[in-house]
Amino acid sequence: MSVWDAPTGPAADSSKPLNRKQRRAAKQSEDWNNKGRTDPEARRNAEHEPRSATGRLENDKIPTGHTNARQLALDVLQRIEHDGAYANLVLGPTLAASHLSDQDRRFATELVYGSTRMRRACDAIVDRFVSQPPDDETRSILRLGAYQLAYAGVPAHAAVSATVDLAPGKTRGFINAVLRRVADNPIYEMTWPSEASRLSYPNWLADRLTAELGDEAVATMLQMNEPPSVTTRADGYVQDESSQWVAASVEATAGEMVLDMCAAPGGKATAIAGAGAIVVAADMRHRRSELVRENADKLDLDIAVVTGDGTAPPFRPGAFDAVLLDAPCSGLGALRRRPDARWRIEASDITELAVLQRSLLLAAASLVKPGGRLIYSVCTVTAEESIDHPTPEGFEVDDATPPAGEWRSYGQGWRVLPHDADTDGMVLIRYRRTL
Repeated sequence: MSVWDAPTGPAADSSKPLNRKQRRAAKQSEDWNNKGRTDPEARRNAEHEPRSATGRLENDKIPTGHTNARQLALDVLQRIEHDGAYANLVLGPTLAASHLSDQDRRFATELVYGSTRMRRACDAIVDRFVSQPPDDETRSILRLGAYQLAYAGVPAHAAVSATVDLAPGKTRGFINAVLRRVADNPIYEMTWPSEASRLSYPNWLADRLTAELGDEAVATMLQMNEPPSVTTRADGYVQDESSQWVAASVEATAGEMVLDMCAAPGGKATAIAGAGAIVVAADMRHRRSELVRENADKLDLDIAVVTGDGTAPPFRPGAFDAVLLDAPCSGLGALRRRPDARWRIEASDITELAVLQRSLLLAAASLVKPGGRLIYSVCTVTAEESIDHPTPEGFEVDDATPPAGEWRSYGQGWRVLPHDADTDGMVLIRYRRTL
């Protein structure tokens, strides 16, 4: 029988109007897709299309022709800090349009990502020597200089002089004086305003991670201040190890019918297909679905790709041997990959996402055949987005140890923290349908 939607009930009939609850869930799903899913693979492999918090940016706003790594970094930082641009989406096109060497591109990337991650700490370092808040442009230059001095290992004379050269004439003397004071007063002698300031996280987020992780919160936050390592699968696809472990947890076998419900850009779907399963990959936005298709084509894999709303999926109930729901989430376990995310996420976002996740989980459960498997994962570490979700009716938790990875038992599921294995933080819960 076909996996596609058959007119057997409201959940399976996409031609019927959605009820109020379904419309609300679909709207939440659309809103979060428009804000950009926080899946680490999506950020790494996303189309290089700059986007601000308010929508698409015109191509003529991409700075072009840079020959100086620090100037490029400053221009990108100002776009991130003051225009709301996403770091990964504005940096790529700017580097591509530059005339920098490969070495200078790597340096510019470190300056952008590092200065953004350590924004709050850099401000605290600078503010010791500032009597009045500087204007936005001056603040960006000071952050860039402070990052070089405190974290990037750039010699003081080079960091100060080259950064001062970026400033307009009217502020050069001020910036020079402040950065020289920073250079003469190393951070190991500094009294920090707070632990959250030292670690460069918003207060609410540092408090939340401490509440969730206890004594391990600081180790996790420190690890997420480091650039992510690069891991490559045997087939050449670049994918974080924890995401590979999630794909392995599906335990797909040749000939099984498997749905990856929120699949873009396709890392987990291609890993599952590589094991011989028949994979259907779905995502809400057409362009994101096309990313899955492109990645599958590169790996010469035959994957059926569908654009559809996960809260009202266009598939026949009970059609799949296994369904993977790698749900949209706050991404609090993957902050090392998206340096600006810690400054965008709000506490209320977690609660809103949890509502969406439960809608997706119920929809995913309806697609699993009796005896089949439902695998739920999120690249965050919060209970609200994972183990606080109720087990779907007709399912039981599969408490067997996942077949790959350095997972720890966590409630009815499993969790890996960033400092456990230099991976993204992730929670995994596996269910089996009994009815």
